[in-house]
Parts: sequence; structure tokens; C-alpha cells
Amino acid sequence: MRKLLWIGLAGAAGAIIRVVIGRIVSNDSGFPFSTLTVNIVGTFLLCFIVAGAVQKLVVHKELQDIVTSGFLGSFTTFSAVSMETVLLIQKGQIIVAGLYIIFSVIGGISVGMLGFRLGRKRVRT
Repeated sequence: MRKLLWIGLAGAAGAIIRVVIGRIVSNDSGFPFSTLTVNIVGTFLLCFIVAGAVQKLVVHKELQDIVTSGFLGSFTTFSAVSMETVLLIQKGQIIVAGLYIIFSVIGGISVGMLGFRLGRKRVRT
């Protein structure tokens, strides 16, 4: 139970920092630089931590879960997709990695469009 509390607190911190970075990096160009920044930074941090754990560096499993699932989980979800793709590529599963990227992007956009459509339909009725 204590671990879940720490994961929740780390998640709150990740969400707050994401908003702060969004305000710092925001611009009027229309391009989502703040989201790109958060996703790139989050991907680097997640892969760095996971690689360290794989190499048996001193990263306590509980602390790893707090930082990865809690902080980085709310900071960015794109980092998990990127890290999992890198791990598949490192295992030589190039086709699986490619399919994962395709299904993640197309699937995400598809259900996003469906969600918007159903949400708008519900508002109208």
C-alpha cells in the first residue's frame, strides 16, 4: 500500500512538471513542441533507467517502479511505447517492433477518432 502511495505522489509530480514544461516551451506556431519535448525527455529517462536496471546497476526495484510507472507514467506515456519498441529491436524482433509501432499509431488515432465521434454524438443527443 505504501508503494502505491509513492507511485501516486510521483505521478502527481510528473503531471505537474509536464504542465510546467508545457507553459515554458509553448509557442504560437501550432506545432506541439511541449508534447514533443516531454515525450523525448521521458523516453530518454525511461530507457536510461530500464537499461540501468537490466545492467544490474544499483536501482532498487521499488524506486524503479515509482519513477517509471509513477513519475514517467504521468509525465509521458509515449516513452513506454518507445522503450518497448527499442527492446523489441534489440531482441532482433524488427517485424514485431514495426507492427507494434503501426498498431500503436494507427490504433491510437482510430480509437481517438471513434472517441471524438461518439463524444460529439453524445453531446448532440
